[in-house]
Amino acid sequence: MIKAIFFDLYGTLAGFQPSRYEIQSAACVEFGVTVTPDGILRGYGAADALMAQQNAVKRIRDLDRQERIDFFSEYERLVIAGSDVDVTPELAHEIWLRIREMPYEMRCFDDVLAAMDVLKQQGLSLGLISNLDVDADEVTQNMGLTQYLDFAVTSRDVGSTKPHPPIFNAALQRSGALPDEAIHVGDQITSDIEGAMGVGINPVLLDRDGNHVGITMCPRIETMMELPGLIADYA
Repeated sequence: MIKAIFFDLYGTLAGFQPSRYEIQSAACVEFGVTVTPDGILRGYGAADALMAQQNAVKRIRDLDRQERIDFFSEYERLVIAGSDVDVTPELAHEIWLRIREMPYEMRCFDDVLAAMDVLKQQGLSLGLISNLDVDADEVTQNMGLTQYLDFAVTSRDVGSTKPHPPIFNAALQRSGALPDEAIHVGDQITSDIEGAMGVGINPVLLDRDGNHVGITMCPRIETMMELPGLIADYA
């Protein structure tokens, strides 16, 4: 029986406003680079997978200055490559620096609060697990999630990032659930799905952008409103 559900933040509960395409397009055009909406979705799929792989080896916050430059240059290069455009690491770095100057905020996706209402009515404990290096209370308040989440765990709180066990174990402790009584919902294979499986938590892939069609290692959903119905399968 499922007693608790944990959620990833970025890509699962919230996304950028303006959109990632709008931000990337505005920055790229200044350097004579043209990207497409579908290409940006594909590019971020590859780039976010790279980020998850990096955190699995060495946290991005722990990289030295040159390592960070190299990482984010490759990250941005992959984002742009999704539109079948090849740029040099040097140009990718310049575009990344421009993107960092652009104003944006994170907002919950339209389906999140309605789905959480349903899950709360089912008596489930709801928690957040995020690799963001910020205070947990700050995250939930800024996202308007305080009334829905029973707790939040971030990498700053625990000193660990997904996919490593400590951050998942901290969420289990806060929820009071055993691993097989919990579900973790996220959008990344390495950090969310493999990380949850590594400690015995049931993973669910939320594939909003359709980057993982055909996955068989865990249940896959495309909207948050599919999640309440999925819970019955674990009864």
